[in-house]
Amino acid sequence: MQSSHSTAELRRLDRQHLWHPFTPMSLWNKSDPLVIVAAEGMHLIDSDGNRYLDGVSSLWCNVHGHRVPEIDQAIRAQLDRVAHSTLLGLACEPSILLADRLMKIVPRNLKKVFYSDAGATATEIAFKLAAQYWFNVGRPEKSEFVGFAEAYHGDTVGAMSIGRMPTFHRPYFPMLFKVRFSPSTYVYRSQTPDDPARVKEQCLASLRAILQEHGRKIAAVCIEPLVQGAGGMIIQPEGFLRAVREMTREHEVLLIADEVAVGFGRTGRMFACEHEGVEPDLMCAAKGITGGYLPLAATFATQQIFDAFLGDPSEGKTFYHGHTYTGNALACAAAMASLDLFEKRDLLNQVRQKSLALSQMLDRLKALPHVGDIRQKGFMVGIELVEEKATRKPFDPRLRIGAKVCQAVRKHGVILRPLGDVVVLMPPLAMEVSDLEKIMNAVNNEVAALKHD
Repeated sequence: MQSSHSTAELRRLDRQHLWHPFTPMSLWNKSDPLVIVAAEGMHLIDSDGNRYLDGVSSLWCNVHGHRVPEIDQAIRAQLDRVAHSTLLGLACEPSILLADRLMKIVPRNLKKVFYSDAGATATEIAFKLAAQYWFNVGRPEKSEFVGFAEAYHGDTVGAMSIGRMPTFHRPYFPMLFKVRFSPSTYVYRSQTPDDPARVKEQCLASLRAILQEHGRKIAAVCIEPLVQGAGGMIIQPEGFLRAVREMTREHEVLLIADEVAVGFGRTGRMFACEHEGVEPDLMCAAKGITGGYLPLAATFATQQIFDAFLGDPSEGKTFYHGHTYTGNALACAAAMASLDLFEKRDLLNQVRQKSLALSQMLDRLKALPHVGDIRQKGFMVGIELVEEKATRKPFDPRLRIGAKVCQAVRKHGVILRPLGDVVVLMPPLAMEVSDLEKIMNAVNNEVAALKHD
C-alpha cells in the first residue's frame, strides 16, 4: 500500500510548503518524517509501506480504528445526498438527527446543542454563551472567568485566556483577557505527592476563596473533568469535580465542562462528568464525536441558558456566532454511525475491561529508574519521566527525553506523542489487548534503555 510518489519527494515537498502544528520547524526540517499514506484498523501506513500502531488515536480522536466499514458507508451514503448545507437560515437532516441522538446520552439537564468544528471553537462558544447569558439576564458585571493551572482548552483567544499554558501561549499573553486561576490537582508535583486528599482540599480551598471574593463578577468556572489532558494527563482525586460543581452552584456561577479530550468513552464512561454524577451548565465535545473521521464539535447548554437568548431581534439577545461548516452533513453522518458502533460493540464496557489489563501492563514500568509517575484513567495514560526518581528531579527540557522515547518506539511499529517528558498513550477505544501489549512492550524497552548513570 505504498504511495505513487517517492518518500524522498514527499518529504521535499513537505519541507518546501508545510508549516506543521505544535512543531519546532527547525528540527522538523532536519528530520526525515514519516509520511502517512494509508491506514487499516489500528495501524497507520507510511509511504514505504511500514505499519505502525496508532497509539495516540491520531491526536486523541480515533475511536473505532481506521477504515471502519460502517462509518465509511455512512459517509458514502450521505455523499449521494448532500455533502454540506449551511445551518444559517436553513435546517439540515443529519444535524437534526444527530442532535436527537446526542440528547439521549449527554447529562440530562443539557437540552440544546450548538455545532462547530473543533475543540477550541466548542470552548470559545461556551465562553461567549456564558458571558452573554449573564448579560441577557441583566447581570453584565458577571463577565470574568476562572480556569485551572495546567489547563488547556484550545488556541483561539478565549481558549488561550482561560487555559493559558506558558509554553504554548506566552507570546499572546498581551492579547488575552483577565482570568482568575485556581491550582490544579497535580499531585505528583505538589508538596504532598503521597497525599492526594490534602492536595484536593488545598485546591478546593483556593477555588472557594476566589469564588467568595469575586463570585459576583464571575460568569463561569471551566474545568476538564477528571483528567487535564494537555497539561500532562493530570488526574483529579475522587470527589474534586463534584465539589467544584457544588461550589459553583453555591456562588451562582456557571460550570463549563470541557469534555473535548475526555468525552466519548476515553475514561470508560461516555462523558467524564458521569463518574461523579455532575451536570454542568455548558459542556463541550469534539475529537471522538465522529469516531475520528471528520471535524465536528458540539457545545451543549441547559434550557435555562437557551431561554435567556430568546426575544425579539431588536432586544439584542441573539447569539451572533457561527461557522461555515456548522453541523456539516458528512460529519454528522459519521457521528451517528460511530454512536451506532458504541452500542453494537458494547464499547464502553469493553474500555472498562481493557483499562484493567492496561493498568496491569503499566505496573511493569513502575520499577524503571526514570519512571517518576504513571497516571491513568480509562484509555488516557501519562508516564512522567524524570532524571532522579527519589527527588522527582525532572530532566533538562533541552534534552527532549519524552520526544526521544516516542521517536525510538517507532522502530517497534508504534506511534506515540509526548507532552514534554510525559509519554502519552491514548489508543483507539476499540484496540485489542494484544495491540496494547505491543505498545507497552515498546515503551518499556525504550524507557529502560535510557541512561541513568
